Amino acid sequence: MWKNNVLETIGNTPMIKLNKITKDLPGTILAKVDYFNPGNSIKDRMALKMVEVAEQEGKLKPGGTIIEGTSGNTGMGLALAACVKGYKCIFVTTDKQSKEKADILKAVGAEVIVCPTNVLPDDPRSYYSVAKRLGKEIPNSMYMNQYDNLANRQAHYESTGPEIWEQTEGKITHFVCTAGTGGTITGTAMYLKEKNPNIKVWAIDVYGSLLTNYYKTGNIDMSFVHPYISEGFGEDFLPENYDMSVIDHFEQVTDKDGAIMARRIAKEEGLFCGYSAGSCLQGLMQLKNQLKKDDIVVCVFHDHGSRYVAKIYNDQWMMERGFLEVKTFKDIISGRAGTKLITVDASHTVADAVELMKKYDIEHIPVMKNNLLAGSISEVGLFLKVFNNADIKMATVESVMEPAFPIVDFLAPVEKIGSLINKENGAVLSKDEKGDYHIVTKYDVIQSLAK
Repeated sequence: MWKNNVLETIGNTPMIKLNKITKDLPGTILAKVDYFNPGNSIKDRMALKMVEVAEQEGKLKPGGTIIEGTSGNTGMGLALAACVKGYKCIFVTTDKQSKEKADILKAVGAEVIVCPTNVLPDDPRSYYSVAKRLGKEIPNSMYMNQYDNLANRQAHYESTGPEIWEQTEGKITHFVCTAGTGGTITGTAMYLKEKNPNIKVWAIDVYGSLLTNYYKTGNIDMSFVHPYISEGFGEDFLPENYDMSVIDHFEQVTDKDGAIMARRIAKEEGLFCGYSAGSCLQGLMQLKNQLKKDDIVVCVFHDHGSRYVAKIYNDQWMMERGFLEVKTFKDIISGRAGTKLITVDASHTVADAVELMKKYDIEHIPVMKNNLLAGSISEVGLFLKVFNNADIKMATVESVMEPAFPIVDFLAPVEKIGSLINKENGAVLSKDEKGDYHIVTKYDVIQSLAK
């Protein structure tokens, strides 16, 4: 039977057992993979519910405009509802969110306004403040306010919680979820706790958010708030959707650990998830000592990795932030302290070059002329030339040399170095901090990857 529109496909997302990353953890670890929703995130559930409640209450009228402050996913859910129901959308987001999220929102017809991240919530430039102001200024519009709109948690009480209960046949012992607006974790926990008060609910937060300290102390202490890179969870204020009484523990995860775990989930479990999924599973790993062999743990994997391809799934982005530990040119030659690069002058003979290769057991030598790199010679190249002309041994190196080896940055990753080494070119060069040249060959690369 067909669906009447895309909104009817929201919910009933799969529960998938994790097998590799969690193989050493006690119990069964399951992922509630909500990127199977049409908007590729769990936010589709609450976005539709907020629209439906607004319509029922007469706050959202035909031809009206939906306004929301969003990191991207809620906006997508609202945009889908708007497409089907005939509303306009204006979304306000922050400059730390991935460009892909803004582009996707524009693709489904929304207007997107980008605001600075590092300002307080009540600053008129913050995306919270801008969204509220637009909701007052634009006729026939409604600011959805996912943070304080209790339809947010109601959606998860009515859909996410019951689905998890049914999919685990009521055997769930732990519910693990990143904490942002509070809607997903609170609404789901409220339902599950009604079914079984002994179910443990663990909220995963990020360093830089005030939620963990508030949970522990009941105080809003802004000294705990600082900029963080993680997207989609953590807050610098307390949304009204929270009911801390249904949460048993808050666990904080670093930006780096969450990003690395997301990449592991993709590579090891085949689930291409976003930042919050990585942080959710990382938080569980930090709490693994509290699990028992018969436990049934459900982790929420909120959204799809396609929204983070320019960030956590981009090696350069990860390296720039120190998140990706990769071997570099510097790492490869780190054990050669005090070893001088062997070179040959362009005016020397081929026989001189061959002698150097024998003496130092090397296959590739840079050629120098007037103290500058002029070319290169290799054992393979010389063999071919000698084979065709036995008298070439007394020729000058300059007359038989090949192009100079490519020069890379001293911190160039192994992957880049490897891409430059091929049949025609057997090595690369780089200068260290002192200005001295070093060489790396294909064998050096192979050995470094084997360690």
